[in-house]
Amino acid sequence: MDLDAYFAEHPMSGVGGPQELPEGFKSGFVAFCGRPNAGKSTLMNRLVGSKVAITSNTPQTTRRNVQGVLTLPDAQIVFVDTPGMHKPHDALGEQLNASAKSALTDVDVACMLIDATKPVGTGDAWVAQRVRESDARKVLLITKRDIADPAQVAEQFERAKDMAKWDAVVSLSAKSSYNLDALIEELMQLLPEGPMWFPADMTTNLSLEMMIAELVREKVLRSFTEEVPHSVGVKVDSLEESEGLIRAEVSVYCERDSQKAMLIGAKGQSVKRIGSDARKELERMTGKKAYIGIKVKVKRKWRNDESQIERFGYME
Repeated sequence: MDLDAYFAEHPMSGVGGPQELPEGFKSGFVAFCGRPNAGKSTLMNRLVGSKVAITSNTPQTTRRNVQGVLTLPDAQIVFVDTPGMHKPHDALGEQLNASAKSALTDVDVACMLIDATKPVGTGDAWVAQRVRESDARKVLLITKRDIADPAQVAEQFERAKDMAKWDAVVSLSAKSSYNLDALIEELMQLLPEGPMWFPADMTTNLSLEMMIAELVREKVLRSFTEEVPHSVGVKVDSLEESEGLIRAEVSVYCERDSQKAMLIGAKGQSVKRIGSDARKELERMTGKKAYIGIKVKVKRKWRNDESQIERFGYME
């Protein structure tokens, strides 16, 4: 299966998909799990053929289980991008781990991602233990093959091969599309026959409100380093959508006054840039004109406040 050719013919996955399902139609849910920055979100976006999950170089970019839908002529695969599993330092971290673990209980296939460029360690072993506890079929994915040499890939496989009873092993690169077709073929062998769970032209379960909040947070993550990204939570306060326009008022929360000052920037330049970048991407994704107004607020120690975590939509 040539995914590049498929997406060239179908700009959004599933467009033009079958209305009457052919005999032997495969469908099911596939979870991507692993340590932070293993490449889960990038891989799902590439497989689905459009951006459904935000990405950045900051660990714990993903804070909720996000579904991406790939509809093919003979299958519908629902990928579930999960937060990176890590040693938690606050209530938010504990909730992210709980979300990731919960995803493994309701899927047909659990794919554990291991970065080919980083040593396999105790964090990977901890993730593998959760994978072993799942009743799902199990696939080991060695990612970032485009920047790893064959010796690195082989070493990662040797270290990870006994962490679980793998039904398949694939080394791949989401960035270069290397071996993505092989992954789809392996999943087709492991998934059961079933119905089409979502409309053929649907690519994600994210609502427009959640999408806007995530886009704003992504722009913060890509604009700042160190402590600011981890302390940021985003909530859409109001949302209006008409035929050709989307208007959203958004609050960006941080934990300290010094962080608020950095987010706003001199003469408001930083927050203006964040809003402009998010607006442009929202317009590209929806085909509509957009307005995003942003206010920066301080909510001290919100990452240890379960009610605030729930308010941001990070509780499963």
